[in-house]
Amino acid sequence: MSRHPLASFFAIAYGISWLLWAPLWLPAFGVEGLPVLPFHHALGAAGPIAAAFLVSAQETGRAGPRDLLHRMILWRGRLRWVAVALFGPFVLLALALAGAFLMGTENVSLSGVGISREFPQFTAVGFLIYNIVSFGYGEEVGWRGFALPRLQSRHSALGATLLLTVGWAFWHTPLFLYRPGYVSMNAAGIAGWFFSLLTGAILLTWLYNESKGSLLVVALFHATVDVAFTSDLSTQALVNSAGVLITIWGLVILVLVGPRYLARHGKMVMFEGDAVTEFLYHEGSGTLTTS
Repeated sequence: MSRHPLASFFAIAYGISWLLWAPLWLPAFGVEGLPVLPFHHALGAAGPIAAAFLVSAQETGRAGPRDLLHRMILWRGRLRWVAVALFGPFVLLALALAGAFLMGTENVSLSGVGISREFPQFTAVGFLIYNIVSFGYGEEVGWRGFALPRLQSRHSALGATLLLTVGWAFWHTPLFLYRPGYVSMNAAGIAGWFFSLLTGAILLTWLYNESKGSLLVVALFHATVDVAFTSDLSTQALVNSAGVLITIWGLVILVLVGPRYLARHGKMVMFEGDAVTEFLYHEGSGTLTTS
């Protein structure tokens, strides 16, 4: 059993993802000719989910992976959070579109909503499913499913989110060598990107804690943000406006529910015994309530 499961998790997640991405980022160092597969960028999402299953299996045997699988389909009693995850980002995009229309500053077009410029062969539903399977579950089973509850057992929900965001941001390092949107960033752009990642992480922690550990909810939210904000809209300014709105949403949630729990009732922590069990932790009273 690993004495440092979080360190093992991040090392394995980085190693798998960066290795899978190698044919895409090694050309920046003059290494050419490695095979690039269709949808190759999405393969990197296998790192966090694989690391979560591997390290949890090492810790608890079958109990850890079984718990992760259970939380990947956890929806009973959580339908309102499923709805927030599915529709929230599109509501923000609609507000950005409405603002642009009312101000007359943009040539507003709805035809590209949900359609990817990178993958024009996908329908809106197909693109959503692609994102749920790849970066939705691929990342969130690791970041929120494995790392966040362990960090929340030692820190406030906001503190855990800050630490996780640093690790999450570092995972993206190879993308700055080959993804056009990342390669073109200057220092100010990187700072803005990190802040948007942080506010997105605050919303994901909030959804995770409010839904009592549902990985379905956070995977859906991750996927719908990707779909909504990479839609083939008329201008990048609309996407930037939606990004500002999601940042405001994250800050409003932080103010309303507070940094300690990032939820109304408590935070999800990991109780490690003979099996993996999730609890809602009420720090003020020192009590644990089963979820």
